[in-house]
Order: sequence, then C-alpha cells, then structure tokens
Amino acid sequence: MKTISGLDRFIMQCDRYQKRNIGLIVNQTSVSSDLKYSWQILAKKGLRIHKIFSPEHGLYATEQDQVAVTSQQPGAIPVVSLYGSDYQSLFPNESDLQNIDLLIFDIQDIGTRYYTFVITLAYILRRLHQKGLEILVLDRPNPINGQDIDGTPLEADYHSFVGEISVPVRHGLTAAELARYYVFQEKLDLPLDTFPMENWRRGDDFDHTELPWVMPSPNMPDIDTAYIYPGMCLLEATNISEGRGTTRPFLHCGAPFIDPDIFCAALQRYALPGIVFRPTYFKPTFHKYKEMVVGGAFLHITDRRVVPAFLVGIAITKIVHDLYPQHFSFLRDGYEFNTSHPAFDILSGSSSMRTMIEQGASLEEIAASYQTYLHNFSRNKQQWHIYHS
Repeated sequence: MKTISGLDRFIMQCDRYQKRNIGLIVNQTSVSSDLKYSWQILAKKGLRIHKIFSPEHGLYATEQDQVAVTSQQPGAIPVVSLYGSDYQSLFPNESDLQNIDLLIFDIQDIGTRYYTFVITLAYILRRLHQKGLEILVLDRPNPINGQDIDGTPLEADYHSFVGEISVPVRHGLTAAELARYYVFQEKLDLPLDTFPMENWRRGDDFDHTELPWVMPSPNMPDIDTAYIYPGMCLLEATNISEGRGTTRPFLHCGAPFIDPDIFCAALQRYALPGIVFRPTYFKPTFHKYKEMVVGGAFLHITDRRVVPAFLVGIAITKIVHDLYPQHFSFLRDGYEFNTSHPAFDILSGSSSMRTMIEQGASLEEIAASYQTYLHNFSRNKQQWHIYHS
C-alpha cells in the first residue's frame, strides 16, 4: 500500500492546531503526496505560520554544499536560514523563537549520519532544552530502508555538524526515531511529539513508498545516489573528486592523476557485491578540478540490497592512497565549522579509518574493525523503532 507521510496525516488533522503560533523547519522536500508545499497548504487551512526555518542549501536547495545561505526566495512568511557563515548560525536565535509555541520539523532525510538536515533537528532539540517550547516531527521514510546499517561509530571527541547523533554512518532510522533517540541520549527536557507515517515497513526503500521524490539537496538526484552516499561522501575529505560538478555526483569519482583502467581493475579485484566500476573520464563544471579532465570510475549499482556503500568509499580512498602516494592527500583545512580534526576523521567518526589506510591495513581488516559495533547497535536500536514490521 502507498505510504502516507507524516505531513499528509498532519494535514488531515491540522484543525486542532489552528490556535497555535507555528514555526516550520522545512525545505523543498516538505511536500504533500500531490506535491504541494506544506507551508502553503497549512496557511490556506488557517494555521498561523509565523516563521520558516531552512537548513543547509536553503528553502529551495539553491545553494551548493558548505555555502552560507544569506538570502531566501521572497514570500509571505519570513524565512530564517539555519546555515550561515559561522557555527552559531546553525542554531535558531532566541529572538527568532519569540511568539512561537510550536515548531514543526518536516524534511526528507537520506539515512546517513553526516547528512546535515537531521543534525539541524538535533541542534534545535538542544536549543529547546528546558524552554517548554513544543516540537513536532512529521515523519518521512528512510529512503535507503530502516533496517540495514553500515559504517563506523561516532566517538565523543568527533561530534560536529556532519556528526552529532551517535549512530552508525548508515543508521536505519527515520527522522522521528532519531529525534526520540537523541532526546534520550542527551537527556533533553522538552515536549517532543511525532506524527508517524502509515504503511511504511522497515525493509521499504523509497521506491516502495509510491511517494514523489523531491531532491533534498543539489547533489542528491535519485535513490541510487542516496544508497552510495554513506561511502562516497568520504571522498569530500580527500583530493579525490566525488563527482560534484557533474550530472551524477557521488557516482563519478576520480582525479587528474588517476589512470581509469588501472584504478577500476584494482577496485574490481576487491569483488565488492552489488556494484561494478566502469573506467571513465569526466570534466566537473565546478568544485574540485573544475574544467579539468579527470580520470576515474563511474559506479554502477547492480543490487542496492547488498552494496556495502561505506566500504566502497573506504576502498576507493585506500586504492588511490596506495596507487598514487605522491599525489593523494587527506584534506587538512577546516570542514563544516570544525578545525579540530581532519575532515576524514570528522566524517568517519574517529581517526581509526584514516590511520588504518595510512598504515597499510587490508580492506578485510578495516571492515572487520567495526562489525562488533554494528552488531550491538542493530540490537539496541530497536527500542527507538516507531515501525516494527
């Protein structure tokens, strides 16, 4: 059966909220099943929408990654950016919350720890601690399903805007489940409520829902990209292009110094399931290696159910590190408002992945290093499940 989103359920019951002064945390993914924006629907139904808060990329996802959003498309409702030029811009100001007694979060997540929309939610939850301001999360599917998990833990000293909630890189939870978990984990005192979906099962990916796909951010065009993102985002922390500036970000990867045939032959020897690496060249129109011919690979996902996305990102990084030691580098500059650690460590949650690559550990040894953590998290995360089938 078709999944009914939290927003669609809320629309059917929203009359009882007409006396509330509402702030919405939304972007262009906050649409009904017939592709109408929530803020327009709710205003027409008589709800008092005082303010809109938008996450990274802006209300309509017009801005690229790590670009401060300083202006928004004009409209009848004031829009406040929660992604500016410094760390404090990631939190709503006290003045922005004045005259609001209900916040509603409704944004499509991607199911990966470092995708920043749910981190914006976590930061708002922190800001609301002991303030008595109610927040309501309208739930949406985890598009890469709610049961499979993958990747490394987030260690205490590595929290950042690309890692705030202590879950694996691929966490298998929805936004509402993450909110419940985070409030418990951080011992936050606030009134949190959720509007769950109907007809969503934990094994469903987005294609099973029959809901319309709206690009959450400029480089997340489809479900295959979402599936590979838990690993390919790691390349942001290296001098390997992750394909930004092409029409298929995160499915292209490479650098000008890479020989595509040698590179892909090395990747294929790992025999990673559910994926084929095709040698290719590409030319990014922006971002790394803008207007340069780049040698590398195109990633063809042949089976989403089994592709080990996080390990794919590790494998690509390791092979380029090993094949091209004079050219490869981990980026050392500040990344997402954090200058304490290399970007690769911030994304992977500790220094262990980078250190193992640098010290020549095998891919099998690297993969084995986080399996016990995944086993334990898989068992423990069930207490936060809203959906159990």
